Amino acid sequence: MRDDKPLWMPSPASIKASPMHAFMQACNDAHGLALETYGDLHGWSVAEREHFWNAVWNFCGVIGDRGARTLINDDTMIDARFFPDATLNFAENLLAGKGHGDAIVFRGEDKVEDRWSWDRLRDLVSRLQQALRSEGIGPGDRVAAMMPNMPETVAFMLAAASVGAIWSSCSPDFGEQGVLDRFGQIGPKLFVACDAYWYGGKLQDVKEKVAAVAKGLGSPVVVVHYAGDAEAVARETPNATTLDTFIAPYDPAELEFVRLPFSHPLYILFSSGTTGVPKCIVHSAGGTLLQHLKEHRLHCGLQPGEKLFYFTTCGWMMWNWLVSGLAVGATLCLFDGSPFAPDGNVLFDYAQAERFAVFGTSAKYIDAVRKSGLVPRSSHDLSSLRLMTSTGSPLSPEGFTFVYEGIKEDVQLASISGGTDIVSCFVLGNPLQPVWRGEIQGAGLGLAIDVWDDEGYPVRGQKGELVCTKAFPSMPVMFWNDPDRAKYRAAYFERFDNIWCHGDFAEWTEHDGIVIHGRSDATLNPGGVRIGTAEIYNQVEQMTEVAEALCIGQEWEDDVRVILFVRLAAGVALTDEMVKAIKTRIRTGASPRHVPAKIIAVADIPRTKSGKIVELAVREIVHGRPVKNKEALANPEALDLFAALPELRS
Repeated sequence: MRDDKPLWMPSPASIKASPMHAFMQACNDAHGLALETYGDLHGWSVAEREHFWNAVWNFCGVIGDRGARTLINDDTMIDARFFPDATLNFAENLLAGKGHGDAIVFRGEDKVEDRWSWDRLRDLVSRLQQALRSEGIGPGDRVAAMMPNMPETVAFMLAAASVGAIWSSCSPDFGEQGVLDRFGQIGPKLFVACDAYWYGGKLQDVKEKVAAVAKGLGSPVVVVHYAGDAEAVARETPNATTLDTFIAPYDPAELEFVRLPFSHPLYILFSSGTTGVPKCIVHSAGGTLLQHLKEHRLHCGLQPGEKLFYFTTCGWMMWNWLVSGLAVGATLCLFDGSPFAPDGNVLFDYAQAERFAVFGTSAKYIDAVRKSGLVPRSSHDLSSLRLMTSTGSPLSPEGFTFVYEGIKEDVQLASISGGTDIVSCFVLGNPLQPVWRGEIQGAGLGLAIDVWDDEGYPVRGQKGELVCTKAFPSMPVMFWNDPDRAKYRAAYFERFDNIWCHGDFAEWTEHDGIVIHGRSDATLNPGGVRIGTAEIYNQVEQMTEVAEALCIGQEWEDDVRVILFVRLAAGVALTDEMVKAIKTRIRTGASPRHVPAKIIAVADIPRTKSGKIVELAVREIVHGRPVKNKEALANPEALDLFAALPELRS
């Protein structure tokens, strides 16, 4: 596929029909502007952030009292506060819908199917709200959940938010210590867990883990039935009850929403924690709501009644992003389990049956579908699908090509990037501009994104640090247990004074798009030249012989040398010819500087629960340094494969 032409172009009709176009016209009318392009709109949104975020509030119909002021303390990013006089409730904004229409559709692998109307969801939230209050849970208290991505999880979160409690969640595949490393820091007043779950066609028992975590936390426990015996799990867990028993005394009633300040804490999310105990990142109700409404309504063009899907677990911030789709009036399509059980068609079967408008997933999943030989474009009716989003790691140019050749020709593909730190996106798609192969379409509205060199100067057409130079609503309120904000400052403001440094190695393109070359702390520096790991992965993972790869820099003879680990496809051996083929591919596709000094075959590659490979943990192991928090990994045993390798001694 040619790179001198875009992969997708919005039609004039689709542009005019988009909510973003309507928003731009509303801003023109309200402020006497003449904005015509996305570049115009983005420039105005950054230059006039107070007008812009007020316009988002109005256009998206935020429920609450906005107050008089929009932004204070703007001179210092870490102290800036948006809508300091506003009060709202996050759950009230997500539960505006009523009636028998679908609020949530759920599939748990091929084992469970369910549909929840808006009324059914509101009824459970009401009963949970009453039960939480009976437990004395109110503003500022924490509710922690180890749950599958199922409707009851959404209802619990909404009930917690409705009374002003702070929600935090992880997936049930976390190990006992991994759960305690997270929730043990925040002292939850209630712990919510499932009785079992399905993965890969197998029933996964969590009885002993739930009991152990409950004992470690010392919190009351509610056990939610999914795939096991909730009553049995509750009997064997200290201070536990089942969901049915928890809500039995309460009938559905009119929902009550506690309106709290815009910056009141809503979520506690956790850093990946692969180099230490996870950081507890606290996000506000108002900042999360406003940023998600902007991304869903404007950037994704989401309309009431459309089906929104993201393949995620409750341990990844994309779950928090997904559930905010309710605020638009969209139907959430939830999935829990393996996307390859019983086979690789399962998510496309789901997309066809429910007529997804938006299909969100990871770059790793797209690559896995490509390598599986599936061609959903030929096997499934995806005529309703208008937007596909990808995140988790950079999507390779070949991944872009596969989406258009193998999934759907006329879909908008939005590679997006942001993260747990901002519970949203810095750079993402928009419906007014073309999609170019290998490029994220551009910066998000209201976000003063740039790429800076090591000296702090903006650069174009070369790699540098992704920064944000002005405050934005979804900055964390704080880190938990960080009273002097030392951890917060160190995380984002240590590199450049009063500038958010995100930790991504990025580059502007000639189309004003963005390419993410990997994490800054994982970049390679052979001979003092910075190389993004994604540049190497983009080459080697296109080879059918290579299933997956991981690249690090090894300290060697007063320099750094590039080491490439490969997990090979079944039946493939790392022969001299294969090593030569890999090096040739990297040399011709990237550059001679990218060619690794060593290529080593391994049986597995460690990754986080959300599927991200952990370059830093492998780098620590290779250098003989301890990895402090293996519980953050989905397959911690894989780290042993990298310890004391004889190939790395010469």
